Amino acid sequence: MRIGLIVGPWFTVPPEKYGGTERVVDALARALSDAGHEVLLATAADSTCPVPQIPGFGPAVPEDLGLSFSELGHVIKAYAELRDVDIIHDHTLAGPLYAHRPPGIPVVTTIHGPLSPSYAPLYRDMAQDTAIIAISHDQCSRVEDLEISAVIHHGIDLSAVSVGRGAGGYACFVGRMCPDKGLLEAIAVARQAGMPLRIAAKMHSRDEVQFFDHIVEPMLGPNEDFLGELSDPEKYELMGDAFVLLNPIQWPEPFGLVMIEALATGTPVLATSMGAAPEILSHGVNGFLAPTQDLAGYMDAVAGISRDVCRRSVEDNFTAARMAADHLELYGRVIEQFKAKGLPADGLLQENQSQAL
Repeated sequence: MRIGLIVGPWFTVPPEKYGGTERVVDALARALSDAGHEVLLATAADSTCPVPQIPGFGPAVPEDLGLSFSELGHVIKAYAELRDVDIIHDHTLAGPLYAHRPPGIPVVTTIHGPLSPSYAPLYRDMAQDTAIIAISHDQCSRVEDLEISAVIHHGIDLSAVSVGRGAGGYACFVGRMCPDKGLLEAIAVARQAGMPLRIAAKMHSRDEVQFFDHIVEPMLGPNEDFLGELSDPEKYELMGDAFVLLNPIQWPEPFGLVMIEALATGTPVLATSMGAAPEILSHGVNGFLAPTQDLAGYMDAVAGISRDVCRRSVEDNFTAARMAADHLELYGRVIEQFKAKGLPADGLLQENQSQAL
């Protein structure tokens, strides 16, 4: 199968540090290629993902993050170059709404962000000629009357992640510097449990910097160590030596890649049961789920969690190979539907796949 993958212009694939979507696309591209398929990737020119890439793009432009003109120009070029593939998997928001897609090629897209009511009209419009993938059951439950073709959980390449010993004597927090990620709550939980906390967080936007400068930094004490933003090897070392990952998210996060990364290093997770967390964590098996105010009470119980079981929960459910196999099943189904319907050049007639929910 010839598969075109499109990702936005703002970060490299894989990202140097922060970039959840780009990290997932990198794992997917590699796994699809390892499975024997031809992959062509539309991404920033300085990306290092080892699959063929469309030439002519500029380097990543993180300073343009979220700007429509930046994404649109990237998408237009990507579709112009992807005229000889069997299917296009578009990971942007603008691309599936682009009117001049190559004729005769079906398109699928993944909802990487929250499926809020404000985004629902966009995805309902996409669903007229694009197969839509959700990344968790919780995500797609947030909006009614949206046709979802498949729910496919993220996966990671375990070959790059070693199991740590968890002997560092600290809890860790890894995420973005914003209230929703629960950093303030993680600090409170660690203090209540008497556990040192090491913090790795992305901090690029003005809101993130202001949150750190005005709220987080003034409250940091001698038992909290702020490390900034880490590379993947640094992040996995931090997680692998940690006693536990604290993930007291304060919003319905669509997935939560950081949890499977920690579990892959053998480190259990304490998290609130919001969003997709219950689809990743099994209470008492690879971590604990509880309201924020109760999380510290589970800190002693974490010592009874097997690090091998944590790792195995990722091996069994969240590998890149499993993610690729799920996508390939969907790609094949979409291509067959496309052919069977004898569809015109303007798109794919989406069949209701509500059973995937």
